[in-house]
Amino acid sequence: MTRAAALLAALLLAATAGGFSPLGAQFAAAPVLVVETVRGSFAMQTFPREAPRTVAHIVDLARKGFYDGQRVHRATAGLLVQFGDPQTRDAQKRDVWGRGAAASSGNPIGVAEISPRLLHQPGAVGVAHMGEPAKADSQIYVMLGRRPELDGQYAIFAGVIAGQEVPALLQPGDEIRRVYVRE
Repeated sequence: MTRAAALLAALLLAATAGGFSPLGAQFAAAPVLVVETVRGSFAMQTFPREAPRTVAHIVDLARKGFYDGQRVHRATAGLLVQFGDPQTRDAQKRDVWGRGAAASSGNPIGVAEISPRLLHQPGAVGVAHMGEPAKADSQIYVMLGRRPELDGQYAIFAGVIAGQEVPALLQPGDEIRRVYVRE
């Protein structure tokens, strides 16, 4: 196992219900995304070595303000909370939030960066898709519990490192005030 893989494995083993803890110098240059919501803020350490195109795509969307003003469209206690559908800015479209072609930025990532080392456990952050992992786009989910049946199906690109309690507080309709890259 390479040193980088060993550090990543240690990172994943260190993940608990309290969230991910970045270990090692390899994470120093990785972008950190901050999500400000009506219920508080949380920060996500990205994993550009494991999911470079996914991280670049989500960071680009955040820098463009894509997530600002959107709403949570899915929240399942003990499972996950999800946002990233621009339709959620319109309460009249609530019945289609999270579904259909308009539920994304319209620019799929184009590759499925699924790592067997990144597991669906509390604090893991992934990108949702509608059946084809390479067509994942803007919808982000934060895991609230361990769900091994999702491993190998979705790309995890980040882990919550601060404000771990906030995602579990979010409910459908809660506003994502803004998502930005901490510089």
